[in-house]
Amino acid sequence: MAKLIDGKQIASEIRAELREQIVLWKAQGHRAPQLTAILIGDDPASATYVSNKMKAAEDVGINSKTERYSTDITEEELINRIEELNADDEVDGILVQLPVPDHINERKVCNTVSCDKDVDGFNERNVGRLCLDMNTLIPCTPLGVQELIKRAEIETFGKNAVVVGRSKNVGMPIAMLLHADGRNDTCAMDATVTICHRFTPPEELKRFCRLADIIVTATGVPGLITADMVKEGAAVIDVGITRVNDPATGKTKLVGDVDFENVRKVAGNITPVPGGVGPMTVAMLMKNTVIAAKNLAGKRKEH
Repeated sequence: MAKLIDGKQIASEIRAELREQIVLWKAQGHRAPQLTAILIGDDPASATYVSNKMKAAEDVGINSKTERYSTDITEEELINRIEELNADDEVDGILVQLPVPDHINERKVCNTVSCDKDVDGFNERNVGRLCLDMNTLIPCTPLGVQELIKRAEIETFGKNAVVVGRSKNVGMPIAMLLHADGRNDTCAMDATVTICHRFTPPEELKRFCRLADIIVTATGVPGLITADMVKEGAAVIDVGITRVNDPATGKTKLVGDVDFENVRKVAGNITPVPGGVGPMTVAMLMKNTVIAAKNLAGKRKEH
């Protein structure tokens, strides 16, 4: 049976480390880091995500604030508000909960958030810095995956890794962190990486996965990765999260991309859903907010 990688446990360790850092930071005469979230509309999933992030912030000692707007906010109004927050020295991190309504250009919104306060790591300049292996704010889910792999002591150097899914916020940055040079700023993982996606023929997906020492899947397709696709002893990191109806109980439940019960009989390490990558994403958002606060304090000191 595979060893379970407990994302909840690892996330709580990271949060404890951040709590200590913030106590020390305030003891040096600084204010607590401050995170502002912008939530548009009343999508229940988005509201839950934001509420979880704010609870985590309170838990580690970050001051947080959620600004709620109705779906009829114009793009211009939203961008003006982000620019005000960019200019506000009391704010260290800005988070615009995605998706935004259809009449607002998501890319434009992400690029309006100041690179220094972009705790989601979605500004195209921060994405570019990540791709060049430079010091930057890295998107929270990929950073969480990297941290899980490192803390679970899974060897990546020279290993074969397959990333299933090529989204710009998750699959692509995970592939970057897996393959890049560990000697550079992103402390990456030196693996040999194959990226598969919806147009990879199923038999090819299976062939690539069977060669992999590490599989990271982030597609939102339940049961995509089955036991016959996994090499014995491989590490399987499941980023997918989909709400499905459980025929046994008639209620909805959360599942990942991996056929967990069968794959765990073959894999060496595996993350559960829920309780794997999810808590890590929130912990990394807190980490990014602390990093942003320290960087900004340093910049203010220089001026």
